[in-house]
Amino acid sequence: MCVSASLATRRTVAAVLAAGALIGAAAVPAVAHDDDRRDHRGAYASIVIGDVQHGSRGRDNRALNREWVEVKNTGRHSVNLHGFTLTDRDGNRYRFAGLRLEGHSRVKVHTGQGRDTHRDVYQDRRHQIWDERDTATLRDDRGRVVDTETWGRHGHRDPR
Repeated sequence: MCVSASLATRRTVAAVLAAGALIGAAAVPAVAHDDDRRDHRGAYASIVIGDVQHGSRGRDNRALNREWVEVKNTGRHSVNLHGFTLTDRDGNRYRFAGLRLEGHSRVKVHTGQGRDTHRDVYQDRRHQIWDERDTATLRDDRGRVVDTETWGRHGHRDPR
């Protein structure tokens, strides 16, 4: 009786392991497929730095507002940018507050002063931020890099 109980136990364990392997094998392709579609930036893959206008001449508010970095949503769904930050190479930082960027839209982050709208926001600075050679880094509300754009002599972009 001991032999048949041991054989029954082994058969039960084998059946459970086989069922687990089948379930695991069925789940793996679905997970792998999701990973193939996912960008390295995760949930914010549609949020990118667009055009950059740097180094406007003059220190008045009009000149500072001609200096901007564009943040674009290339996806269909809106994204809440609350808590996102945009920084330059020197560590100057702008923090987004309460802005939802609709799908297929953009917002310009101006250096100077003005009234924030859904298309234009202002850093309220009194001096130039973006240099001829600089880097803009966009981070999400947890500090993870969403996108980076470099321009100038060693960068890949010269927007002028």
